[in-house]
Order: sequence, then structure tokens, then C-alpha cells
Amino acid sequence: MTVIARFHQRLTDAVPEWPLALLLRVGVAAPFFLSGRTKVDGLLTLSPSTEYLFAEEYRVPLLPPDLAAHLATYAEHALPILLVLGLLTRPAAIGLLLMTAVIQLFVVPTGWPTHLLWAGPLVYLIARGPGAASLDRVFRLD
Repeated sequence: MTVIARFHQRLTDAVPEWPLALLLRVGVAAPFFLSGRTKVDGLLTLSPSTEYLFAEEYRVPLLPPDLAAHLATYAEHALPILLVLGLLTRPAAIGLLLMTAVIQLFVVPTGWPTHLLWAGPLVYLIARGPGAASLDRVFRLD
């Protein structure tokens, strides 16, 4: 084994997977949850500005603006909470990845650098799961 390969193996062995997965879950959940909070007044009442944006600017094909606004807002609240808890992690990550794709394709096509920063952790979580520090592991869902 080469010196570089031994060094690489030591680094890999030094960092357990669970803190990495936890960091990725919390890190990617934050921007989605915070975005969801900007869309509501109070707990989960859509703000007038959100209704306007979905009707006039965020024109998602195939969905009426009112439905798109509600779906996006509720998803931006529920899916990040599931990610942080590590509960239904893979379905939650798939949902946020699909939302990222919709945002990229139809809402902010120039936002690809940010969207790649979201997609990376989401793809990792879909492929590798939530790690040991998760409710998925407690309930044996992973």
C-alpha cells in the first residue's frame, strides 16, 4: 500500500460516517426550512407575497399556482424536519432533490451553483442513508 493510500485510509478511518451524515442532513435542511418560513405568516398560513410569487413569477407547469404554493411551502417545512430527525431520510431527500430540480428548471435557471450545493448532500443521503444517529436507525427503517 502506498503512502498516499495509507494516509487516505487513516483519514477515512478517523471520521465515522454518522457525524458526516448528520452534518449533511442538518446543513441541507437549513436553507429549505428557512425558505419555507419566509413563505408563511404565523405557523403555516401562506403569506400574500407567496401567493403572488407563485401566481406571477414561479410558474410551475402542470400545477395551479395555489396548489404549487401550498405544496412547496409544506414540503419546505416537513421534509427538512424529517431530515434533521433522520426519519424517512431517503424519501425526504428524494423530495428535496425533486424540488431542487423543479427550482432549477422552472424558477431560477441561473441558480445552478447553489442547487449543486443542495444536490450533493441530498444525493449522498439517498445513496448512503442517514447514518447511525437517526430515527431511521432506531426504528430499523434504513
